[in-house]
Amino acid sequence: MFLTVFLDLVGFGIVIPLLPLYAERFGAGPVAVTWLVAIYSLMQFFFAPWWGRLSDRVGRRPVLLVGIAGAALSYLALGLAGSLAVLFIARAVNGIMGANVGVAQAYIADVTPPSERARGMGLIGAAFGLGFIFGPAIGGVLSRVDPSAPFLAAAALGAFNGVLAWFRLPESLSASVRATMPPRESGLRARLATLVGAQPRLRGLYLTSFITTLGLAGMEATLALWADRRWGLTQETVGYGFAVMGVVAAIAQGLLVGRLVKRIGERRSALLGLVLMAVGMAGIPLAPSLPLVLVAAAVFAMGQGATVPSLSAMISHQGGPAEQGKLLAASQSLSAMGRVLGPWLGGLAFAHVAIAAPYLAAAALALFALVVLSATLKTTSEAAA
Repeated sequence: MFLTVFLDLVGFGIVIPLLPLYAERFGAGPVAVTWLVAIYSLMQFFFAPWWGRLSDRVGRRPVLLVGIAGAALSYLALGLAGSLAVLFIARAVNGIMGANVGVAQAYIADVTPPSERARGMGLIGAAFGLGFIFGPAIGGVLSRVDPSAPFLAAAALGAFNGVLAWFRLPESLSASVRATMPPRESGLRARLATLVGAQPRLRGLYLTSFITTLGLAGMEATLALWADRRWGLTQETVGYGFAVMGVVAAIAQGLLVGRLVKRIGERRSALLGLVLMAVGMAGIPLAPSLPLVLVAAAVFAMGQGATVPSLSAMISHQGGPAEQGKLLAASQSLSAMGRVLGPWLGGLAFAHVAIAAPYLAAAALALFALVVLSATLKTTSEAAA
């Protein structure tokens, strides 16, 4: 599962940094480019709960295989596109097929005991981080060959990933568990009910995840602009900065989060991670020198590495084996909406308030998420007592 997610994210990482420049070849202006990026997350918002619930019914493996194949075809369409309309259609399909991240998390929930759940989620997070390190580097090299070469390479990598998953990825959800799945729970009303969450604890965890992603997306979307305005850095240097954060996040999620959870538990790991995220986000624009900016970015990445897997593990604990896809995909759906709204709000803050505003706002949102999570855990603990 780690290898499947890693290869999937390498393909995604190859494409995403180059997509805006590639779209300009088809006459896309700034607004069109923004929507071309946002439509991916918008499709994830609508389709992630459906994929998750479907995986609870038919199994994780077929849903993951369809998602991998669909993503490969969408990359191929991007590489062979002859118009901006085709780019939008391919990008929308890519978002629909990429909406099964929650299914990958559900797969981990299926094969790990509750005590090891956060560590398993951390390994998936590490695969994300490593994919975003290697993907952009590969895409940058291939773009020198031809503008469409990175997209065709992503399609080829997706095809290879699909073949590998077909032969090497077993089903994680037993037929007996799938048989307990109610026959009619895939409609829009059921999906919205899942997002709202029937349990107060689940609603609080979902809200924490959404708030955190909202601030994070706004910060990431304006980081290159801020680095240029504040320090005069080039895109290449900014890419190195993203790579540093990716490495730290991958180490935190792949190696440290399991040990941290064993020592202090998932709740305290998530709370500590939110504190570190807030400190790091605020420290980036306030740091007086570039080395301290990197230190602040590393602190932020460490916090993210502790928070995200712990939250995913806590969400997975709120349901039985037949509900993992539904619960975790709903969380990914809300995170996708955060990635739609975050860049827009971050851009407004950057343009009309101050260049440091998106980062200070993200830090404030991390602290707000800390309050929400603390209140959620305290309320549910008192109710249980």
